[in-house]
Formats: sequence, C-alpha cells, structure tokens
Amino acid sequence: MRLTICLTAALALCACNKQAAAPAGNDTNATEANSMAAETNTAAATPAAFQLNETTWTFTDTDKDKTQVKESIDANGNYIANTLDGKKHLDHGTSVMKGDKACFTSAMTKDGEDCWTTKPVAIGESMDTTSDKGKKLTVTRVAYEALTIPK
Repeated sequence: MRLTICLTAALALCACNKQAAAPAGNDTNATEANSMAAETNTAAATPAAFQLNETTWTFTDTDKDKTQVKESIDANGNYIANTLDGKKHLDHGTSVMKGDKACFTSAMTKDGEDCWTTKPVAIGESMDTTSDKGKKLTVTRVAYEALTIPK
C-alpha cells in the first residue's frame, strides 16, 4: 500500500510539473510567460511613489516673519495651512505629486503651481526641500491631523 501511495504522489508531481512547463513546440507561450514574470519582478522591485495625502507637516515660513506653520494634506489632496497654534489661517488649495515633486496650487493667490522636492520621511523626521523657484525650507513630518480653516 505504501508503494502505491508513493507512486501515485510521484506521478501527480510529475503531471503538475509538465502542465506548468510550456509545450515543446510552442515558444510563444514560453516567451509570454517569461515576459510576464519579468514584468512582475520589475513591478515588485520598484518602490511605491511617495504620497502626501493624509500627511501633516510643520515648518517655519521664512517669507512671513518666520511664522510657524502647520500644513495638512487630506485624502483627496486638499491642503490647509494654519499657524502652528491654529489661530490663524494662512493658505489652502490643492496638492498633487508629479514624479518626485510635491506641487501645490493655492486657492488664495494667483501665483500658480509651486513644486517642491520630496523624499520619503517618517513621522518625526525632517527633510530639506527646495521649490522650483529656489526657496528652501526644512519641514518636519508630524502625525496626521485633519486641519480646518479657523473662523
């Protein structure tokens, strides 16, 4: 009985291996399978792009009398910037990632899109960022907090 079970198991393994391999005369299937496997490996090796949605940041705005700012980007890419104490509204608008840059368009000014360099940053870490216009800031990522415009 043991011999029968072992032979049956061996035959089943051989049958599975032959089904997974491409038929001998059909190189197209083998090429397609190799191509799909290569695409899967490439996709898995490429890290996901940095996302700003549902993040909050603090920084000192060097253009506005060194105002301490807290800025939050919601799940839809809308941002709100208030003073760090939350008493004064400074700006709001939309944000979008373009490659490795975060681009912001204010609803309060006519300055157009303002893009900044980014890199993945964990909560509590800081990074130096530079705008396309040459402005430099050091921003710190903090725990996400959905901000509202103070009344």
